[in-house]
Amino acid sequence: METGARGHIHPISSLIREANRVFYGMGFSFIEGPLLENEWYNFDALNVPKDHPARDMQDTFFIKDEPGKVLRTHTSPNQVRYMETQMRAGIQPPYRIIVPGRAFRNEATDMTHEAEFFQIEGLAVGEDVTLGNLKGTLERFFRELFGGADVEVRFRPSFFPFTEPSVEVDMRINGEHAPEKLRGRWIEMMGAGMVHPSVLKNAGVDPEKYRGFAFGMGLDRLAMLRWGIDDVRLMHSADLRFMNQF
Repeated sequence: METGARGHIHPISSLIREANRVFYGMGFSFIEGPLLENEWYNFDALNVPKDHPARDMQDTFFIKDEPGKVLRTHTSPNQVRYMETQMRAGIQPPYRIIVPGRAFRNEATDMTHEAEFFQIEGLAVGEDVTLGNLKGTLERFFRELFGGADVEVRFRPSFFPFTEPSVEVDMRINGEHAPEKLRGRWIEMMGAGMVHPSVLKNAGVDPEKYRGFAFGMGLDRLAMLRWGIDDVRLMHSADLRFMNQF
């Protein structure tokens, strides 16, 4: 490298900084959690049944010498960890957090999939939280992330063990600020929904009094859409020819 040359921020790091800025403006706090997780927080506390396919060896990296430990398969365990910590400290909702970080799944690597990837988790809990709040939050996030573009968000019914009801979230960007490849197209972005009462209960939060929404989004996928990156493996390659573009 030339003397005095400056390095470049990785696109994922840049995206995390931008996401934190946008969500901070909506009252969300930034938290982190362990990569090595136990099955209670990764599965049980999130209402994932013992016989759920996600717990099979083909999807989850179990730790051979530490029974009950896994490389976390999503950032969702931090929902329960955070709420549990707040309740133990006597701090009642409202809560608003985002949790960006790595997750791991035992799957084949190709242009759109990696065994290691980045997610961002969102959680909001309060007495009057609704799906409408979730929709407005995501619309504002995407609008600011894409430079004030005209953004539409739509929900499609889905199923996740830790939310009820559950939705798949699609986004469409219109107008001159939209990247050409995305303009006017509906694109599936994430899974989301209202926090399942069992998850609130497992964290010590009264589900009769409080409700919440949660969402989980792949940052690798978002970066690919934002900057027109064709192969997710480039973001984990440490190739300076790729990095220097950012």
